[in-house]
Amino acid sequence: MAYDLEEQEQLDTLKAWWKQYGNLVTWSLVIALSAYAAWTGWTSYQRNQSNQASQLYDEMQKAVQAKDNAKVQRAANDLIDKFGKTPYAAMSALTAAKSAFDANDAKSAKAQLRWVVEHSSVDEYKSIARIRLAGLALDEKAYDEGLSLLSGDFPAEFAGDVADRKGDIYLAQNKTAEARAAFQTALDKLKEKNPGRQLIQLKLDALGGTEAKVAGNSSAASNSTSK
Repeated sequence: MAYDLEEQEQLDTLKAWWKQYGNLVTWSLVIALSAYAAWTGWTSYQRNQSNQASQLYDEMQKAVQAKDNAKVQRAANDLIDKFGKTPYAAMSALTAAKSAFDANDAKSAKAQLRWVVEHSSVDEYKSIARIRLAGLALDEKAYDEGLSLLSGDFPAEFAGDVADRKGDIYLAQNKTAEARAAFQTALDKLKEKNPGRQLIQLKLDALGGTEAKVAGNSSAASNSTSK
């Protein structure tokens, strides 16, 4: 069917536009489709990696239940080597560190914790690893190293745990005033329902923290009465 004059003009305009911009449109579509295919492939790869890491992590948990530290360490190292960019790597390293500690294998425990500190992208995992490393440093009487690990920034929810561990190190150094202040900070930062508060209160009481507060209150009451 023949085109009328208006339709022919529109067709000529379209042909002219396509001649000028057709290659650009074609390449834009190719780039967009390639990017979409790459993204789809990447997400599929990540999902597959996560699934495999999850299965290996489950196997490691079985080794933990069996108290087979050697197998736990192998599984954790495999996870780190093959799936180091997944969250399971840091989780497995923390679990392996606990297993190693329970098996009196401080060297492996420290190695796993240091991997988390140096490679994990999750601040919470890194914080847990730093606090536990500080505990190992305390056991080895490496007090300066322990305090160094506890310096710097931590997420707010770890403030009480950091202060508690600092108090333990100060106490081991016979720095009573610093230890008392650290334990008091830990109590102030921990939530009321935190089960760790009771132990911290016992440590504070042993240092005379409670007595000092009572004495202060008695003095204040005495001054108030004298007035």
